[in-house]
Amino acid sequence: MGLPIWSWEQLQISIKHYSKKMREPKSKKAIYVAREAQLSCHISFVCKGDLICTSGASLDGTRVWMTPPSPISSPSTSSGPSNRLNTRSVSLGQVGTPNRLKNSVLDFLIRSKSEGVATRMEVDTISNLLPETRALAMPVEGSVDHCRGMSMSNSPGSMSSTWSTIEGGVGSSPSISMERGIDCEDGSLLSLVSESEEHGYFTPPSDEQEGHIADQQVYEQLTQAMAEAEISRQAAVEELIKRHKAETDAINAILKAKASESLYADQMKQRKDVEELLARQTQELDKVKKQHEAALEELQRAREQQSVLEMQVANSHRSAKELQDKYLEAQELLKRLQREHDKLQQERDEAIREAEELQQWNEEVSMSLNRLSDLSKFSFSEIEKATNGFDLSLKIGEGGFGKVYKGILHHTPVAIKVLHPQSLQGQSEFQQEVDVLSRIRHPNVVTLIGTCTEARSLVYEYLPNGSLEDRLVCKDNTSPLSWQTRTCIITDVCSALIFLHSNKPQVVVHRDLKPANILLDANYVSKLGDFGICRLISQNSMTSYGCITDPKGTLLYMDPEFLSTGVLTEKSDVYSFGIIILRLLTGKSALGIVKEVQLALEAENLLGILDELAGDWPFVQAKQLAHLGLRCCEINGESRPDLETEVWKILEPMRTSTGYLSSYQLPSKDPCRAPPYFICPIFMEIMLDPHVAADGFTYEAEAFRGWLANGHETSPRTNDRLAHKELIPNRALKCAIQEWLHQQQ
Repeated sequence: MGLPIWSWEQLQISIKHYSKKMREPKSKKAIYVAREAQLSCHISFVCKGDLICTSGASLDGTRVWMTPPSPISSPSTSSGPSNRLNTRSVSLGQVGTPNRLKNSVLDFLIRSKSEGVATRMEVDTISNLLPETRALAMPVEGSVDHCRGMSMSNSPGSMSSTWSTIEGGVGSSPSISMERGIDCEDGSLLSLVSESEEHGYFTPPSDEQEGHIADQQVYEQLTQAMAEAEISRQAAVEELIKRHKAETDAINAILKAKASESLYADQMKQRKDVEELLARQTQELDKVKKQHEAALEELQRAREQQSVLEMQVANSHRSAKELQDKYLEAQELLKRLQREHDKLQQERDEAIREAEELQQWNEEVSMSLNRLSDLSKFSFSEIEKATNGFDLSLKIGEGGFGKVYKGILHHTPVAIKVLHPQSLQGQSEFQQEVDVLSRIRHPNVVTLIGTCTEARSLVYEYLPNGSLEDRLVCKDNTSPLSWQTRTCIITDVCSALIFLHSNKPQVVVHRDLKPANILLDANYVSKLGDFGICRLISQNSMTSYGCITDPKGTLLYMDPEFLSTGVLTEKSDVYSFGIIILRLLTGKSALGIVKEVQLALEAENLLGILDELAGDWPFVQAKQLAHLGLRCCEINGESRPDLETEVWKILEPMRTSTGYLSSYQLPSKDPCRAPPYFICPIFMEIMLDPHVAADGFTYEAEAFRGWLANGHETSPRTNDRLAHKELIPNRALKCAIQEWLHQQQ
């Protein structure tokens, strides 16, 4: 056919003949249309205004045919001179004259086009007057194909057009029927269906006169139809507007109803929740009421028990008060007795302490007198003669409180320390040094030989190699000290400090330890001297040594902790000893030496700061001494090592490795064992009459004389030739030996 059947929504096919037994059309055109059209396209077959059958889509996606129970007919009218023009009009919502008029107009236009009677202007005029006829005002030359599939629209609603094929009997030609539909706002469809005659697109009138008469009638009807159509259109528009408004109001009412229903449902749910909550709270309230009643009952019972207990407590308080009064009286009596007892005990303790102190003082005075009596007493003339009238050429040293001269007493070289006459402070230091040196004896402590009260002089053993300070600076072009000698000096000073710090009953703190106060004998054995500012501290007060407001000594060697706090301990001597170790190791000044050694160790450049004059230090030993010196120079005194338990264990093996034997050993744990300096080097027994020989060592007088009698002219200790054979009594050592023997008894 060439028609766009797939785009049609509604299709009506007219047939000429049908039988009651026919359930669906059988012609080829009907079958073709049913096959090509979409399932959604509604196809109707009519015959002479009666509905024969319709088609629709089934659930399984196939087309089915349905036969109505009785034929449906629509009103038909016939106007004009020709009865062959049969038009049917089916509309939704309205039937009557307008449709018949429109069908007549359409019939007229079609016939005018086929006969060539109506001009182009007439057709356009009619088409403009009646919008439904615009589709027929197209040129005839395009035949029916110009109108196939055409869709038209008009305001205010949208308009759609569908075409239907008229099918007659066998051999009949198809005719086109046009259906105009207006989509209204309420969703209804106003349709107008016109059918042509059975044969061809249009059937012209049989004769010309009948056509003119029909045209005249049509023109008259046209005017009337236009007026009626306008009225009907306005009425339809008003009806549509009303219907649209009614539908809008209905939709709003439905929405409001739904909102009201939702609100009602929410309120009902809230009400239900509130009722449930109220029920729970009611139950809880009942439970609380029951608990309250039970608590009231319990409270009542408790109050009754409280009353009984209060009565019992009142009775107990009365009894307790009576007992307390008795207890206070007894306690007061006990305190009075205790005070009396404490007073008596204190008086007894004070009496005992005074007696002990008096006894100790008597013993000390007696011992001091014995020691002083053992010391040689020299006259002023002897001192003056020994020093050649205090000749300055014999001066070997000078301190803050006097000068030191070299002299000869009883054919023995001695060192004579003469105090300044105008120095009042020097007198107390003079007496303190006499007291200290008369009490202690040690190979590494200078020996006090005697005193001269008239010249305020002290006589010491002479040490020919002078002070350690002179040897470090190579005074008078003396040869430098080797590293072996320096190691021995460090060990000697350590042994002397251990002896002083372990002295009983009072610890001796030197306070002025420095190289200038360390003297060297002929064998470079070091001995401590200058005990003028030393301090004797009781061992019972080791934790509180007291505060010294006027510190004395050499600043570069003084303990910084002692300078800041004024508290003196034996750790102050340990700090000075650390500075001496670093000086012997590097040969540098004491100023800034601690920081310099620290930086060298951190940079691993210890060899760069060692004193080259000492020779090739063993690196391991030098490093040990450097670390030991830094530990002794710690700012915090508690961090400094203990000399006896830590330092001596490091130094003693070092001295042994140098080939020199120590002149001192630590005191034995056995209190019955005599100190080694009490032993005579010849007899190897405790000396009863110790004397100092020309070599500076102390011997038993009888043993040394026997040594000389056997033809020996050299020292038993050093094997050097003796300068003379005179002996000087060592009364201080003799006193110490006698005191020790007395303690052992």
